[in-house]
Amino acid sequence: MNRDKRTEIFTRLRKENPHPVTELHYGNPYQLLVAVTLSAQATDVGVNKATRALFKKVKTPRAMLKLGEAGLKEYIRTIGLYNNKAKNIIAASRMLVELHGGKVPEQRAALEALPGVGRKTANVVLNTAFGQPTIAVDTHIFRVSNRTGIAPGKNVIEVEKKLLKFVPEAFRQHAHHWLILLGRYTCVARSPRCGSCLIEDLCEYRHKTEN
Repeated sequence: MNRDKRTEIFTRLRKENPHPVTELHYGNPYQLLVAVTLSAQATDVGVNKATRALFKKVKTPRAMLKLGEAGLKEYIRTIGLYNNKAKNIIAASRMLVELHGGKVPEQRAALEALPGVGRKTANVVLNTAFGQPTIAVDTHIFRVSNRTGIAPGKNVIEVEKKLLKFVPEAFRQHAHHWLILLGRYTCVARSPRCGSCLIEDLCEYRHKTEN
């Protein structure tokens, strides 16, 4: 896929959705960090249901520590792997208080040093909370990048590096959200909805569907 085609793809995605946002509900960078941590192997809808009540009570790392691990579990029991996630969130909250004055750091290394925070979570927080042009590659973005030919790669790191290289700078800030929404609602895993996709004519997928 050449640069002109990629530029046209993102031009169309931007025109359809000029200001894309995450579907996770949050009120500040800390709540976003918690929500993204909870979203691993879980749906955004499920996370939002669990955090609706939690975030009314907990808005800071200190408030989370006051709630405690057992208290947190009561709010997130419906989310997969909630025991381990609760443990990590409490540990991460303690580090935020002790090392960062209760604030979420804006540096990748500091974020990835937090328990339960990997590269993907760090990328989401850096992009969504702090406006950095990072691209978090989840299963949706990995699939879309490979299927369309925008940035094919054998693993998420390879795809991320290619996206950062090939996505024109003007679109890099919102590329993560555009691609994840495309993968979540149109370029779905089992049977992509090619017939209703706004970039069908630019996509290089060989087995397009009519639906």
